[in-house]
Amino acid sequence: MEIVLYFKENNIRKTKSRIIILNILQNSNKSVTAEYIFDKCKETGEKVDLSTVYRTLDLFQQKNILNKFDVGNGKYNYILKDKCHKHIIKCELCNKEIEIDCPMMQVEEIIRNKTGFTFIEKEIKLKCVCKQCRENKKFL
Repeated sequence: MEIVLYFKENNIRKTKSRIIILNILQNSNKSVTAEYIFDKCKETGEKVDLSTVYRTLDLFQQKNILNKFDVGNGKYNYILKDKCHKHIIKCELCNKEIEIDCPMMQVEEIIRNKTGFTFIEKEIKLKCVCKQCRENKKFL
């Protein structure tokens, strides 16, 4: 992805620190912490303050280009939205469909953070009823 265009499309002022942080996020295959980003900056000799990392992550979240996951104990993980997959949920009664971000990613982050366990297989089946069907008493 062309970073200059990415910032322009999202109406974000381009700075060296933001470019570095976005590169780290793009090169990560999983969600990362602000401290991980800060450590990566130090490893490569980049002068980026931890407070700058947090402000940039907050900006990216406000611009809706990353997901922030609360993993408990005041800790958060971050991942670019284009690295997250989506699910289509469908009302069992009227067949209305909507797209949502995968909720399993946050569950997996919480489990990994609290227990150290990592999923090796995931299977989830959801049966849903939309608000209108529920309110119209179609669902008992």
